Amino acid sequence: MDALVVEDDDLMADLLETVVAGLHPAMTVSKASGFQEAMSVWQSNKPGLLIVDWNLPDGSGLEIIRQVRSRDTEVAIVMITGRADRESILKAAHYRINGYISKPFNVEMLHERLMAMIGQALPEAAPESDSLEDMLTAGLDTVIQLPARTDAASVLELMARADGLSSGQLAERWRNDASLTARLLDVANRSSFRRTGAPQANLRDAISLMGVPMALNQALALALDVSAAFSTDALTAMAVSYQKQAEAVVGEAQRMAQALGKNSAPFQTAGLLSRIGELAVLKVMDRFLKQGGELTDQTMVQAIKDWAQPYGNRLKVQWRLPLELRQRIGAVHHVPRENVTQDRLIMRAAALVTSESARDEERSRLLRQLGLEEWQATGNAPGKDDEGG
Repeated sequence: MDALVVEDDDLMADLLETVVAGLHPAMTVSKASGFQEAMSVWQSNKPGLLIVDWNLPDGSGLEIIRQVRSRDTEVAIVMITGRADRESILKAAHYRINGYISKPFNVEMLHERLMAMIGQALPEAAPESDSLEDMLTAGLDTVIQLPARTDAASVLELMARADGLSSGQLAERWRNDASLTARLLDVANRSSFRRTGAPQANLRDAISLMGVPMALNQALALALDVSAAFSTDALTAMAVSYQKQAEAVVGEAQRMAQALGKNSAPFQTAGLLSRIGELAVLKVMDRFLKQGGELTDQTMVQAIKDWAQPYGNRLKVQWRLPLELRQRIGAVHHVPRENVTQDRLIMRAAALVTSESARDEERSRLLRQLGLEEWQATGNAPGKDDEGG
């Protein structure tokens, strides 16, 4: 099913996108920030679900609903607005909407109401159509989300004491969660980039920019993503392996940075995001399986080899990551021999130190360049190939 979120507030639109995308593995979400854009998207895609804000920069959400409902009596429509008065509710109800939700709303409640409203219309499995290659190709042109590790119960516990939490405390709590770090950087950078042109480079700054309540709402929406759980043990094992590789690189890169008198925080973010390409490809493969496809171990390995780098590069652009952070992430997989910053040498050396399949000659050369010839690894290498996205 296709869905359209019509909302001009960047942070709210991203939150709604996360909630709606998590309703079903086959859900595809488009966003529009105004009346004209919304009508154009609706006419092109004919989505089965509309989430519409009332007040828009160039018109009224109510007029969108009027025009859509006059041509389509089946589409599910939800009005989400700051208006909570009886007159507004009755006015919207006149156009046969399926739901009316006032802001600020509870994410868990919104998820439950949407599932109850459209659950029967969602397919148990989409009909077989695209091949994995087709789906991976198409995926590069959509908004990519990573599989979540966030536990809804723990987020709800944090929400219960949100008034006493700081951005630093949340960043420390979530610092090893690649999916949540990626999502919050994505949301913060979309909003920050529009306003200032200055992207956020680490989790703490991202949370600080959007505020603790919005960060918690984003985390809960991601935790409620029903498509996040992998369909097979093989995919789960691969995801865990890549996450361990990323965490191992974080540990070594931070140790190297500290040994060289550098701030270790930027290396944590880069290391944690060093396997985003692989995780994104796994998410697409999982969606392919849930839509009735079949995969062999060889097919999965080849898909990672062929697509992890394109997906990793696409995500760096999608999230508007700062150039320095992109370079640190990329350095985990490759650095040129000349004109390379010390930060990138650290990232590549950390990747090689933590990999059992490392190139001994390159590892020794990089450690010499860093002045760490006698460097001893911590012994937590996960033992997987170090190439990817």
